[in-house]
Amino acid sequence: MLELSALGLLQREPLHGYRLKQQLELFMSSCISVNYGAIYPLLKRLEERGHIGVIAEEAGDAGCPRKIYAITPSGRDRWRQKMLEHPQESWVNSGSRFQIKFFFFGDLEPTERLKLLEHRLRVCYLRQDYIENLENECPLTDSYQFASRDRCKSILDLEIQWLSTQLAKEKNAIAEMQQPLLVSN
Repeated sequence: MLELSALGLLQREPLHGYRLKQQLELFMSSCISVNYGAIYPLLKRLEERGHIGVIAEEAGDAGCPRKIYAITPSGRDRWRQKMLEHPQESWVNSGSRFQIKFFFFGDLEPTERLKLLEHRLRVCYLRQDYIENLENECPLTDSYQFASRDRCKSILDLEIQWLSTQLAKEKNAIAEMQQPLLVSN
């Protein structure tokens, strides 16, 4: 998720590592944990793979120069690939990954956004079924367990409602783009 996020932000503007960390914390701190021990090795790997490149260096606060990174065409391709993939992962990670992807929806084509929304909605419905089946197999025994279950269901219901609204907006926008322009006489 960190690679997806970093490439997405670098796609918008060149950044040095410290500024990249700040933006990641500002925009994605509810989805991923960001620390310097992960950022600088990631930047090095992305540079070695040709996904980003150093475009300038500026003086840093501690006297060490700061490298300013920009995304390359290969990095843009990698970002799009990461945006459109659906890795097998835990429910929590898939939710965080979707939130990060949604942050960058403006950089995708409408049909790509539609596919991602539809996929996430299917995953949420599968999660609902899983929770219902689990309730039958593992009966709850006290009020705290019931309250916890109810909270999980409520959060899931809210996400399904939100996704359905986003999906409808996206479909409407696509339909409007496809309508021929009316010519007045």
